[in-house]
Amino acid sequence: MKDSDKVPPIIVVKKKKGHGGHHGGAWKVAYADFVTAMMALFIVLWIMSQSQSIREAVAAYFKEPGVFTSGKQGGIMPGEPLIFPKNPPISGDPHEREITKLREEGKKLGEMIASYPAFEKFRDRIEINVAEDGMRIELIENSEGLFFDIGSAKVKKETEELLRMIAGELGKLENEIVIEGHTDARPYITPGYSNWELSVDRANAARKILEENGLRKNQVIMVKGLADRALKNPEKPLDFSNRRVAIVVTIPKGKNHLKREEAGIGVKLQKIN
Repeated sequence: MKDSDKVPPIIVVKKKKGHGGHHGGAWKVAYADFVTAMMALFIVLWIMSQSQSIREAVAAYFKEPGVFTSGKQGGIMPGEPLIFPKNPPISGDPHEREITKLREEGKKLGEMIASYPAFEKFRDRIEINVAEDGMRIELIENSEGLFFDIGSAKVKKETEELLRMIAGELGKLENEIVIEGHTDARPYITPGYSNWELSVDRANAARKILEENGLRKNQVIMVKGLADRALKNPEKPLDFSNRRVAIVVTIPKGKNHLKREEAGIGVKLQKIN
């Protein structure tokens, strides 16, 4: 075959179009991210422009969304047309917020104490109440002397463990604390020593343990011995239930004007499941 008869090779040249990148998908991802960020910004700005109650309701949802559904425990109350948390949003009123906070802290503390088998014997002798003067944690004696030796300010071993637990929780709060000692009306038989001394010595013994195990420095602002001047059971002044120590988590000044029926709750440990 002559060279002139050879067929020249066919060369195919493919040219890339200059704007082909517009048909890719990377820009869509970036655009979606931008739109999402803008939407989040607008939601935040909207929430910030709403009332305090709405902002707190939104915050409550993200803390525990399950309480907003009727199919879960703690959801809508029967007959309620709107969906709200089991505990309503905290009011903008400072003293109402304080009452709500102490109510939650009291319930938490009561459940912690009730969960410890070592504190089983204390279950019906500890009361946690929230009222106008704050949260009161009362350690109420029985006839044998449950928390202290009878007629003495000597703290029993199990009581020390209990006070350590209480101190660890109360030390996290900003509230100041008052500790009260109470006795029944039975006269103290030792010369030179009366129910006044006994009540203040027991309160002070409790203070020392609390401060050594979690309370902040200067969190305790007062230790009071009231002897038999504030009986728990006035109709039975000699009853052992009058002998008690009360740890009072106070409400800051200016926030304690609620009536007892408006703010009061009671938690007895034997009722906690």
